[in-house]
Amino acid sequence: MKTFLSIGAGPGMGLATAERFAREGFRIVLSARNDGKTRDMADALRAAGRTVETRTVDAGDPAGVAALVAEVESTFGIDVLHYNAAAMRQARLADQPRDTFNADLAVNVGGALAAVQAAAEGMAARGTGTVLLTGGGFALQPHPDYLSLSIGKAGIRALAQGLFDSFRENGIHVATVTVAGFVSPGSKEAEAVAERFWQLHGEPKESWTLERVYTP
Repeated sequence: MKTFLSIGAGPGMGLATAERFAREGFRIVLSARNDGKTRDMADALRAAGRTVETRTVDAGDPAGVAALVAEVESTFGIDVLHYNAAAMRQARLADQPRDTFNADLAVNVGGALAAVQAAAEGMAARGTGTVLLTGGGFALQPHPDYLSLSIGKAGIRALAQGLFDSFRENGIHVATVTVAGFVSPGSKEAEAVAERFWQLHGEPKESWTLERVYTP
């Protein structure tokens, strides 16, 4: 059974994407900081007959993220890694506490870097794998009211762009869905984002693409 690891799994795009891959027979490993909410999402998937595991991780802790990926890789192998974590702080420059800015970036892009670093070796050894990154429209049009999130999503997009060619040489497809708008849990928009992630994963290697932009 193939394994889909979600880091920063939430009730919106994270859960919808996990469900989309579960429908195709993937084992799902959901991980996030809030263990109770993660277990609730897992229970919902199990009720639909899906195979689900849960883990607890703080996406802003790179050592913790790397340890999580290593454990899941050792236990199951990771076929698809989905980094979905984000610190959704609404704050302008003058209102952003200094001690939270770097913490936001650690979640918004630092955790993604740590996760990809940790997953790359196993995927490259097998010559196959997919890395999916949840991007945002603020990467294209930064918003002054969501400054740290805008910078983080720009980082996610740059990470995908910077890794695409070199990872392709090792059989790893790095791709991002740039979501240009807010998406509510349980919505058709969340399902639409999930479908785009599934489509990216399913692309034949000779026609892999880097990015899809979705506007709700």
